[in-house]
Amino acid sequence: MRGPQPIPIELSERQRDELARITRKASSPQAQVTRAKIILLAADGDNNSAIAARLTCHRETVGKWRQRWAAAADRLATVEADGEGPELRRYILALLSDQPRSGSPGKFTAEQLCQLIALACTAPEVYDRPVTHWTPAELAQEAQQQGIVESISARHAGRFLKERGAQAASGPRLVE
Repeated sequence: MRGPQPIPIELSERQRDELARITRKASSPQAQVTRAKIILLAADGDNNSAIAARLTCHRETVGKWRQRWAAAADRLATVEADGEGPELRRYILALLSDQPRSGSPGKFTAEQLCQLIALACTAPEVYDRPVTHWTPAELAQEAQQQGIVESISARHAGRFLKERGAQAASGPRLVE
């Protein structure tokens, strides 16, 4: 017994060229390359299982991208008719990109983060700290003591600073 038929995909010559360009471009993110290949193979008439086997991905993944492309077909045609290559290229890249995901809100406000950076850029001696440079533990403790944040772990303070290139505890550079 056969399952539901896959959504047919029709591509214009420009759309096919843009998708092929994405697959050939060395700097294209691999997720976009795979998605572009899915659409190209779907337009060639392959079913989801065959595409999934060929690209070593899940059949559901193929179905998801086939559905997204089909849902955007009218908008794709409009963008293609209204503009030159760059608009179509941008729209196709946006279509093949991940959609924003929900997540928990940040624990600290932008103001708190700025105050934490300012604190890290100040010599620990100013706050009567017995160290020559900030350690994540000292920084977290001082931030709580000053009321910048209600609570922050030393690990979080260190991770936050490292992500932003401010690397505390790597030497007396912050004091300088």
